[in-house]
Order: sequence, then C-alpha cells, then structure tokens
Amino acid sequence: MKYISTRSGAPDLEFEDVLLAGLARDGGLYVPESWPQFSENQIRSFRGLSYQELAVKIMMPFLGGAIPETDFQAMVEDSYTQFDDPAIAPIKQIGTNMWIAELFHGPTLAFKDYPLQLVGRLFDYVLKKRGERATIVGATSGDTGSAAIESCRDRDAIEIFIIHPKGRVSDVQRRQMTTVHSGNVHNIALDGTFDDCQDMVKNLFGDSDFRDAHNLSAVNSINWARIMAQIVYYFWTAISLGAPDRKFVYAVPTGNFGNVYAGYAAKQMGLSIEKFVVGSNENDILTRFFDTGRMKMAPVVPTLSPSMDIQISSNFERLLFDHYDRDGKAVAKALEEFRNHKSVEFGQGRWQAMQEQFEGYRVSNEETKSGIKNIYDATGELLDPHSAIGVIAGQQCDVAPDTIKIALATAHPAKFPTAVEEATGIHPELPAPLANLFEREERVDEMPNDLDQMRRFIEQKLEERKAA
Repeated sequence: MKYISTRSGAPDLEFEDVLLAGLARDGGLYVPESWPQFSENQIRSFRGLSYQELAVKIMMPFLGGAIPETDFQAMVEDSYTQFDDPAIAPIKQIGTNMWIAELFHGPTLAFKDYPLQLVGRLFDYVLKKRGERATIVGATSGDTGSAAIESCRDRDAIEIFIIHPKGRVSDVQRRQMTTVHSGNVHNIALDGTFDDCQDMVKNLFGDSDFRDAHNLSAVNSINWARIMAQIVYYFWTAISLGAPDRKFVYAVPTGNFGNVYAGYAAKQMGLSIEKFVVGSNENDILTRFFDTGRMKMAPVVPTLSPSMDIQISSNFERLLFDHYDRDGKAVAKALEEFRNHKSVEFGQGRWQAMQEQFEGYRVSNEETKSGIKNIYDATGELLDPHSAIGVIAGQQCDVAPDTIKIALATAHPAKFPTAVEEATGIHPELPAPLANLFEREERVDEMPNDLDQMRRFIEQKLEERKAA
C-alpha cells in the first residue's frame, strides 16, 4: 500500500512513514494510492465480529504488511480497554429509521478517542522498532488535544505539544488537557482561533530544517492514521443495522471534515452509503459551499459547539483531490487561490458531483439549544451541542422509507455542561474517572500567534527535557 500527496509534490510513502510524517512535505495530505475493496459477501461475513475484530479486518489492508497482524491485533485490543461500553460504539434508535451512534465512550469522552488511542500505540510501536524519538505537534479545537494527550502521555519515545485557541474551548475540554502533568506533555494556549492554531502547526511542518531537527509528527486528522481508524465505526454501525443489505445516510457534525471524510472513505471501500449530511454551526463555510458552489471564508464566531468553530476545513482537500481526478497540482492551485482571495469555486461539474454525495445544514445556537431539549423530551437522550447539530441536520434530510439515518454523537454531554443545562435544566455530571477534574491543578503556557516564538518555545522545552 502506497500513499500519495494531495498536491503531487512529495514522495510516495508506505504506512509507517506516512504515520510519522503526518503532513506531506509539499503541504498536502496523504491518501491511499487506491482504496481497499470489500465485497458485499465479505461485509456480510463481518456480522457478529466484535468492534476490535472488525477494526483489524478493516484496517489491515492500509498497513501494507508494515505491521504483523498479531502485533496489530494486540494494539487494537489494548486501545479499547479503557472504553466504558462493551460495544465500544453503541447505537440507539431515536425515531423511525433514525439512530445515533454514541462515539463518546472512551477515556476523554469524545470521538477522537477512537482513532487516537490506537494512533498513540502505533507511534510507540514504530518509533521503538526504529530506535527513534518524535516530537508530536497538534492543534485542537477542543477534543483532539485531550485524546492525543491521553494516548501519548508517559511514552518514552514521544514529546507532545498541543496548541488550543485561548478562551475558545469549554472548561472541561481545557482542563482535560491542562491537568495532565506527565513530563512529555506540553499545553499551549494560543491567542487566536482554531484556524490560527492549525496554521501554526502547518507552518512548523513547512519549516524543513525545524521539522527534521526535531522529527516532527502530527496527531490531527491531517495524519492518515487518524482517518483510517475512524473508517471502522462506519462499517461497525452499518453492519450492526443490516449492511450491505440496507442503505444508509450518515449525519455528521463537522468542522475540519475529517470525521465525515472517513465515512466517504468507507463508501469508497464498498459500504452502502447513499449520502452524507454535514451539520454546521454558525461557522457554516461547508454548508454554504454545498448550497452555492462557492467556498468563501468568513470570520470565526464563538458558538455553543466550539469544536466546529472553523473556517478552513483541512480534510476537504482530500475530497477535492478525488474530484480533481487526483491532479495534485490543480488542487494546490485551487487552494492557493482560496488562501489568497478567501474565496474560490472549484467548477460547476465538481460542485454538482459533490452535491450528489453531500448536503449541508446550518444550525444556529438557538436551534441547537431547542434541539437538545426537543431530543431529550422525545427520546430521553441527553446530547451535547455538537451531537445535537448532527441529529438536527439528519432530521432535515429526506430519504427513502427503507433508508436508515445514523447521526454521529461525537461528545459526552458533560463536556459542555453549561449549554446542556441552559437547554434542558439538567446539569450532566462527569463520569467517575473525571469527577475531580475541577479540583486538579492546571499547567499551560499562553503564547501569541507568532511562529518564531513558537519555534523557540518548543526548542527550549525539548532542551529542558533532554537535560532532565
């Protein structure tokens, strides 16, 4: 299995190198050279497997023989030992042909645990095999950071730096990152938006000397291994409800487009998905694009669903790559126009082709709150603002009577207690392992949005750790 850059200007790599590289050296994102294929009969044969067993079946083709199956199976089994539901990703019916997939049963209560618990172990395995160390740098709009820290804490071969936008994540999200006192964990509150944090990471990777000197790697969904592990829960939920003999529509609350792109990948691999419904908050660049064909940047506004307060959806580049017939130079040119002019069209034909697979819905703060209450009153399910946006968007989508809609519930309601309580009058409590979260001491460094200062900070921390 070879991986190629979406901008066609970087070397093709195999799995281990893609894992450690994160971002391609031409600024692009890595994708498989071709999609593994599962026939309907193969998908039927997966019925009855545990989540872990299915995960091994789905992901092994992406490894290209880099890791023996027995070793990979052990990593997968270990990755999900801290999840609090035996189904790992349980599904619940909340209406006629409408289901939710609960993707918040991991140690940090968000869907990012599903890929990152595995990715941390993959890093550890590959780095130890090579006798190397890596400096992981990640940007987070809230959940990636805590999930990455939880999976990488105390690992000898890894130093991890997580950058979050100061004042733009929930108190629970922030504390899940800043109260981990492991020596290899470094938290940075950046004066800016998530897009600024993401740009900072990409600029650090774009500095070849800095990147090579410190062996930079990434945990954001720019890293292919993240997407690979998220493909699994699309197969898991669909097979649990009758795939390949039923058809599905997935409703996904989306900011950076990684979660819904994993579903697109599952469809390319043979899963019977009719359409993806993209749920946006008031930072609705994706919904506006699917409605009009023009991608136009707007200022980021804070919302009740801060993990989606994004205007530059990095993983959209992977989708563009396919719709430009895998012409990376054309993708790079289109994205350069977007960066320069804050607005771009990709062509009528490409837009219409995307509309056949994706549609978007914008959900305001007030609609989110009323949705949380209405869903709770109707079903007894208490949802966080992001999950509620997914359900609301899914409810708006018209489908054939025999098509099943699955909305992805991406975070535990206790991660956003203020919004949930305002909507329902119920204060969701943190699960027992996190019950004392607000009593723990925080450790975080605040920094301006300055690339040179960030480089110096990282180098200083690495020197201090080496001397310790």
